Amino acid sequence: MRLPFLLTLPRVLRHSASVGADLPPDEAVSLDAPDPALRAALASAADGDHGPARELLAQTREHRQWELRDDCVSRLAEAALHNPGWLDAWQAEDPEDPDAALVGADLRIHQAWEVRTGESAGQVPPDQFRAFFALLEDAAPVIGRAAELNPDDPVPWRIALTHALGSQAPREVFDDYWAQALSLDPHHYGCHSAALAYLCAKWHGSHAEMLDFAERAADTAPPGSKLHALPLFAALEYTVLSPAAPTGPDPYAPRVAAAVDRALDLSAAYAPDSREAAGFRNCLVLMLLRTERWDEALDAFRSIGTRATRYPWAYFGDDPRQAFLDTRSGVRIQLASRTPFFGRPPQPRTAPAPAPGRAPGAPCAVAIAAARPADVAQAALMCGVSLRTAPATDTHTYVEAVADARPAKRSILSTEDPLTTAADNFTTGEKWPTLVLRRTPERCGLTLFLKGRPLAAHEWDATSPAPDHAAVTATAEALARAFALQDPRPLTHVLRSTGNPPRHQADLLAALSLPPLPPGFGERPDVLDALPGARVLARRGLLAGMRSAMTTRDGEHPPPPGAYRPRRPRWWLLRVLGLLLFTAAAVQSWAAPGIAPFHATVYTLAALYLATGLTRAWRRRRAHAAAAPE
Repeated sequence: MRLPFLLTLPRVLRHSASVGADLPPDEAVSLDAPDPALRAALASAADGDHGPARELLAQTREHRQWELRDDCVSRLAEAALHNPGWLDAWQAEDPEDPDAALVGADLRIHQAWEVRTGESAGQVPPDQFRAFFALLEDAAPVIGRAAELNPDDPVPWRIALTHALGSQAPREVFDDYWAQALSLDPHHYGCHSAALAYLCAKWHGSHAEMLDFAERAADTAPPGSKLHALPLFAALEYTVLSPAAPTGPDPYAPRVAAAVDRALDLSAAYAPDSREAAGFRNCLVLMLLRTERWDEALDAFRSIGTRATRYPWAYFGDDPRQAFLDTRSGVRIQLASRTPFFGRPPQPRTAPAPAPGRAPGAPCAVAIAAARPADVAQAALMCGVSLRTAPATDTHTYVEAVADARPAKRSILSTEDPLTTAADNFTTGEKWPTLVLRRTPERCGLTLFLKGRPLAAHEWDATSPAPDHAAVTATAEALARAFALQDPRPLTHVLRSTGNPPRHQADLLAALSLPPLPPGFGERPDVLDALPGARVLARRGLLAGMRSAMTTRDGEHPPPPGAYRPRRPRWWLLRVLGLLLFTAAAVQSWAAPGIAPFHATVYTLAALYLATGLTRAWRRRRAHAAAAPE
């Protein structure tokens, strides 16, 4: 029986900082981060240049790197879904290029599923189903052409198997596609995954057939192959994603447990933070949480490191990365609540991933506040986050969050971006707006804060269509009001742009007459440290922040916590007089014939308090004088 929340809260507060302290910080986690070559190809494709993509896929074909080729083709097809110009130019330049034909074939599948959406069949209108099947029918000859141009490539058959799933192809067609895939590569992970999806109960098979297929593939797979994780995906489909739960004893429970144990063994064979193992490790976490194996789930998060994946977290909200972070934080809370108050938190069973600082695909953020650095610093004294400020212009300030060696307990388990949290705090009660800008390689976003409230938010995504016109218009009007612009229409045009998120983000700042983003933004952390006038506002506790807010003069930057501040002569005079007064009163009270213990104690404590303060101030003054240069 679980303890009530109020009884476990002290445990959480005591152990939350140490449980999972070796995990990468939230800001280092990225979603489906590609390798450097694919990242460069995707960035060039967003700019309309197909050259790097052509070179990358030609290398995978020549070296027969079918697994890598499959991943690259899928990511490039997704990038072409709403920005197909670069692929059209590539196919027009060389219609017989097998790589361009392969991306075009996979793009047809993506287009069909974009129309159908990922909703269950009962939620999809009939006209969308008709369009879905029509697009799949048109895709069939394109897939066949891709297979003809490169007969040794198994990737077209992975696309064909996905086509068979959506088009409701009969079993003999599926069997023919599967035989073709096996003849080219009997251990191709992508083909096996597509076949597994076809055989699951919600499509064209059954739970038993799906589990049998996955276990046969794993039993015949070479050591270290990701096919050993195929039973895990089948178990996840059966236990978590299936629409109906079994009634009575679960006939497949032993097979599900064996699949999880097999995946744990496979995970141990890969290095922490492995890109190749990220897919099944993210699924492994869910299966471990299903049986409340909290210690092993935290170890799985350690192995994942910075590599969150869209599947399976996309099933739990519109933001898969945030779902990953929320789940990871929840595991830490569970373990902290189960650790005795004076006990020791569980130690990691596996080596944690190497500290990455910040992964290449991790989000970065900077804010532009319409105020001077000193005004921003004074407003942020109690935000609970260390910040770095730098003057952007005479009336604007750059702000970024600085990682704390020992973050505040109230922020340890928070999964919100620390700069967004800080901006929400330091704009409260202020009249100047602040724009928080975020960037990853695939998308860029912004949030407008004024008087402690987020008034507008927007995101540019290279793989998404143009956003809704009404929503964009409302965002543009909010930005125009905040920054005193008369005409919001240029902002609307920029917000509706697609294809190159970093350029659109920069164009918006120019349209708002705001300073440009600092050099290096999106490429490295701490982009403000090299700017002239950059200063760090160290995090303060609540009482220290209140004291600094009351003692810092308007227009001055708050000094660091613990910094020496010379005392004025009036301060010394008042405290010396107070010490003499309370000392005399205490002596008289204790020496009087009719002693009043209460008054005598109060006078004594007041004298001791003043004496301690004077002694401490005198010592700090002497230490500062000794440390000062001659």
